[in-house]
Amino acid sequence: MQSSDPRHFFETDAEQELRKRRSAKAGNRHGNPIVLKSKILAAIADPRFPSSAILVAESTGSVRQVKLDDAENAKPVVYRGPGAPVCSIAVGGPGFGTLFAGSWDKAVWSWDLVTKAPGRKYLGHSDFVKAVVCARLGDKHVLISGGADKRIIVWDIASGERLHTLQDGIVNMMSLQDLVVDHASSTADEIHLLSASSDPHIRRWKIRSDGWEKIVDSSSDTPGTERHTILEHETTVYKLVFDQDTDEVDLWTASGDGTAKCLSRITDFAGCDDTFNHGGHVRAVAVTDQWVITAGRDEDVKFWDRSSGQLHCSLEGHYDEVTDLIIIKSPSGAAKVCSVSIDGTVRTWPLEKAALGALVKEQEAPVEATDKEDEDEAKGGDLMTADEEAELAALMEDDD
Repeated sequence: MQSSDPRHFFETDAEQELRKRRSAKAGNRHGNPIVLKSKILAAIADPRFPSSAILVAESTGSVRQVKLDDAENAKPVVYRGPGAPVCSIAVGGPGFGTLFAGSWDKAVWSWDLVTKAPGRKYLGHSDFVKAVVCARLGDKHVLISGGADKRIIVWDIASGERLHTLQDGIVNMMSLQDLVVDHASSTADEIHLLSASSDPHIRRWKIRSDGWEKIVDSSSDTPGTERHTILEHETTVYKLVFDQDTDEVDLWTASGDGTAKCLSRITDFAGCDDTFNHGGHVRAVAVTDQWVITAGRDEDVKFWDRSSGQLHCSLEGHYDEVTDLIIIKSPSGAAKVCSVSIDGTVRTWPLEKAALGALVKEQEAPVEATDKEDEDEAKGGDLMTADEEAELAALMEDDD
């Protein structure tokens, strides 16, 4: 039997210190953690229950529904199939009834969202599928996937046909990290897509039924020259989010250079309006009309005052890298933000100032130390081999 226990392998002093620190931190209850048996690599709101449930991509090769309000008593809803970690998820198709998952096995898997019945498998990438998103193109529902093979593929969901393969022949594009549809600029017959990758360039694309093109416009810095990409970061861009709370629908980005930025639509995303220096690799960013929320490798969830740009508070709870943030809006109750992490927990945080202040005081209290390895054993382990653990670590370090 292969072991994934780090104590069974050579560790540097720094690795031992990191493990001890995380073990000491693992016992905290900040954010009302829901503990899963696997690392969580991505998350989206469940469109059927947008105020009470999320869907998470698991390192054990499955997608799981997590009920936020009654996780202990809820019947497990798990979509199984891939034999390798799932790193991206999306919901789309007619009636938003199909769940899609991009996997390390180079395929995009699909299931009926309600019945969990397996659907079509989309094969065409030659490396990890790291981003998936759905859209409508004319009379077709389409799936768009991005891979570590540096390609973006557009699929007809119904037939499984590969419609287009997008690649950048001008500015070398590296492993894809995220995809987002710019609905404010798209039309019924043309999708405007933005992509982020392991290089610092953000690319814009126009996709039609009969073809595609990369959006190139005039440079505002050097008149008479062309701007082939949006270049506002120094290294990997991990996350792209459109702000739905403003009329302009600005673009927000999270990067390995330690910052989250707001790129204004008014200037055609040329030039940065606001920069938030989170520190470390920023994996996720979420925005409300009041807050900019950032998280990443340093494990903390940071709330920034959107008006002043000042850090309001930093919430501790996760004891490994945070991989995603999801805003949960409730029609009857207060909105909240969910964070998911490599530590296998889903945590929920309030958005009201008073509640955040109470959490800051609470986290200042001492936390009982616990042994993370014993905790992992008690909950069944991650089911990843030592080789897979190393591969995941390399994937999370991928910012070249």
